[in-house]
Amino acid sequence: MPGKLLYTASTYSHIANFHLPYLRAFREAGWIVHVACGGTAMALPEADRVVDVPFAKRMTAPENLGCARRLGELMKREAYDLVITHTSLAAFFTRLPLLGRKDRPRVINTVHGYLFDDDTTVPKRQILLAAERLTAPCTDLVLVMNRADEALARRYRLGGEIGFIPGMGVPYGRLDAVSETDGRTYRRELGIPDTAFLMVYAAEFSRRKHQAFLIQALRGLPERAMLLLPGEGAERGACRALAEELGLAERVRFPGQLGDPSLCYRAADCAVSSSRSEGLPFNIMEAMHAGLPVVASDVKGHQDLLGDGCGLLYPYDDRAAFQKTVTLLMDSPGEALRLGLAAAGAAERLRLEAVLPQVLEAYGLIVPAETQEPSGSVRT
Repeated sequence: MPGKLLYTASTYSHIANFHLPYLRAFREAGWIVHVACGGTAMALPEADRVVDVPFAKRMTAPENLGCARRLGELMKREAYDLVITHTSLAAFFTRLPLLGRKDRPRVINTVHGYLFDDDTTVPKRQILLAAERLTAPCTDLVLVMNRADEALARRYRLGGEIGFIPGMGVPYGRLDAVSETDGRTYRRELGIPDTAFLMVYAAEFSRRKHQAFLIQALRGLPERAMLLLPGEGAERGACRALAEELGLAERVRFPGQLGDPSLCYRAADCAVSSSRSEGLPFNIMEAMHAGLPVVASDVKGHQDLLGDGCGLLYPYDDRAAFQKTVTLLMDSPGEALRLGLAAAGAAERLRLEAVLPQVLEAYGLIVPAETQEPSGSVRT
């Protein structure tokens, strides 16, 4: 039976980039859909109402308690039937005011990658884990996207039930609309020689994404190796300065924030990632669908996508191992082609059309049988 839904995340962009098909599905099923999020405002046409909640980025920022209070008042006033949370910070402050409430709605926490594990600094790990454990009693279902997070959720009993989903699904249509010719044209516009081996990493510039590692590692690679780093973020300026300092400015391109990175994938010879931790990263899935060989840090999320012979993993922050792996691809075009084809095949199960019905089923929304793909990935 249709009801009223509250969908929360830290930023408008997160909702806009990953969740509009889900909001649309709920509305088409007759639900009233409200969204609460912060950051730079964006149009969210699939929502009946959008509530601006100015989350501060740090979990411990006192302003976030005000956000929790505002969300608590909203949930009490609107009497939602279902609350679906995304992103660690918004998920915590959405659930916090529900603690102890007997009349609370059903709560589903969709985990895009826990930011605590044994390699996280102790203070940060303690804070983030404590937040999840505190709000576990008012979390009916936790949905995770990689096996490491599933193990954490079960170990610490972070919800009434634990379910596994294959991400949120990737809309490959944008990439399919971009041809190899378009990619070659974009490559020329960037001033990339035909003989260059171009590596792409499309991600927010941050310490967790660790782009500085790739720039430092570039020094030990053959001269024809180049980097394409689209995106914005707090560390972008420092990364540009690092490339200048190391004399690599001519081998690194910083095209800025791209609404659609498809041209980058079509222009590149290889996708790379230096990330410290992931949930189930869109950028890797898009690169896989593009048929690119992928070289990524051996961390959760990457392990789930590339662990079956469709990509190459190297120990996190190990420059020599990264250089050795990339050099292998540069010297072995046949192996690069094989990996790219394997990646493209593996990426099919991750397309939006296949994943959407599975996630909606986990959310409790009944999808008409004719629109469903074979599932089996969601389990509790």
